[in-house]
Amino acid sequence: MIKELAKYIKQYKKYAILTPLMVVLEIVMEVVIPYLMARIIDVGIQNNDLDYIIRVGIMLVISAIMSLIFGVLSGRFAAIASSGFAKNLRQGMFYSIQNYSFSNIDKFSTSSLVTRLTTDVTNVQNAFQMIIRALVRGPVMIVFALIMAFSINKELSLVYVATMVPLAILLAFISIKAHPYFEKVFKKYDELNLVVGENLNAIRVVKSFATEDFEEKKFEDVNSLVYKLFKKAEKIVIFNSPLMQIAIYGCILLLSWLGAQTIVAGGMQTGQLSSLITYAWQILSSLMMLSMVLVMIIIAQSSAERIVEVLTEESTIKNKEKTIKEIKDGSIEFIDVDFQYDDAKANEMLPLEDINLKINAGEIIGIIGGTGSSKTSLVNLIPRLYDVKSGFVKVGGVDVRDYDLESLRNEVAMVLQKNVLFSGTIAENLRWGNKDATDEELVRVCKLAQADSFIQELPDKYETVLDQGGTNVSGGQKQRICIARALLKKPKILILDDSTSAVDTKTDALIRKAFREEIPDTTKIIIAQRISSIIDADKIIVMDNGRIDGIGTSDELLKTNKIYQEVYESQMGGDGADDGKQN
Repeated sequence: MIKELAKYIKQYKKYAILTPLMVVLEIVMEVVIPYLMARIIDVGIQNNDLDYIIRVGIMLVISAIMSLIFGVLSGRFAAIASSGFAKNLRQGMFYSIQNYSFSNIDKFSTSSLVTRLTTDVTNVQNAFQMIIRALVRGPVMIVFALIMAFSINKELSLVYVATMVPLAILLAFISIKAHPYFEKVFKKYDELNLVVGENLNAIRVVKSFATEDFEEKKFEDVNSLVYKLFKKAEKIVIFNSPLMQIAIYGCILLLSWLGAQTIVAGGMQTGQLSSLITYAWQILSSLMMLSMVLVMIIIAQSSAERIVEVLTEESTIKNKEKTIKEIKDGSIEFIDVDFQYDDAKANEMLPLEDINLKINAGEIIGIIGGTGSSKTSLVNLIPRLYDVKSGFVKVGGVDVRDYDLESLRNEVAMVLQKNVLFSGTIAENLRWGNKDATDEELVRVCKLAQADSFIQELPDKYETVLDQGGTNVSGGQKQRICIARALLKKPKILILDDSTSAVDTKTDALIRKAFREEIPDTTKIIIAQRISSIIDADKIIVMDNGRIDGIGTSDELLKTNKIYQEVYESQMGGDGADDGKQN
């Protein structure tokens, strides 16, 4: 884990090295100050030597100034190193997520990834800053202060050791005991983010159903759990402070009592005792700092593990060493295809089983079937969003696994079931399909998708700003913009996954007419719930429980396929025909 994280220090390695160096120099100056003060008391004041007091006083002031300078530099370098490290971690995680396949994405929830990119990175950033500064400062201060103390009086310095050993054991015990609670907290943070994210994304639904009280209760439950876990952890960690206070004041009392006896016996001077007390503060406060750093590291350990999970997760779909970049045409072939999701159990039914299908370039293919019949799973295999368990999926006569992923997906445009628009103008959203598209090309594809008419009615037309998710346009308008965006790629294969469900039947018919006339060479696959959306397709595929139940034209399936007959009758026959027109 440490080795993986260390890769992301990168260009900030210099500051990460300079920080502990500045800390060491700061400590050297700090431990010299009590020694110089003791010399002023024991030599300068004792002998009434003003010149000596001035000389040593100047050295003391210089040491204090140097300590301040080194302290400021160490703080600055630590801030640069830690914030740069956090920036690289977030960047590395974000880039890793971009390379994930759908199978990888299925492993992590959105809320969990958000927590890892924010809260977890912040925890690791803080821990890293403490490690390169405080974790260095603590041990070095203890060592240097002990050396100076032993050089003054070996017997009295044993008081430090007698105090440090049991204190260190107790502080370590407290830190380890608190770790499981902090680990649970960050898992609950994922749930908290999920609840907040769902509420904000669906705030209009919440308002329309007047379920604010329910949402508040749901938030309160998970928020209270986070509070309780933090409370349990802090109840343990809070013992740090009283233990340190007992140790420090006990040590000072013991040093004062034993030191006074030693001074009276002539074995030590007053200035030396004052420096020993100062070293006691430095040693024990450094020990307390180490205990707090240990707590911080333990908190960050859980976060670091979660970050490394994202960084080291390897995409289940990768390019081969030698790939094909040119796709001949939009023909598609499924040969003995079986498919199963990665998280499926061994005894679960396969989403797709024994799929054999051939689609010619330029054909219009309709796919229909009940909910859960694996229509989307079938088309997801074409642009290789998932890989088959067995068998082959070929595009242009070549196995999709032999293609360069970017080249394949540039030629297979997909309008997913859940339409997504980004914050920005309509034109900016459209250019996701082709960043170099001209304004004329934008208008052309929008006319094909029947989107130009409503865009022209907007005050700013193609420069109209869309809210995140496109919430300021209707569902049908959003679908048409997404279809236009896909068309802008000029793909060899166009897949519409129930992407005209929110448009009226007249607009749906106009879109299909434009497809047939304007892009005849593009293979068009339309998944639909409405018979009217696919009735004029060259082939209609009927899906049922992960298998192909029938293939043919509408007329052929009406004669041979029971599922298609039932759907047709419910939507188009008798009273159903009128209902279909209303849709």
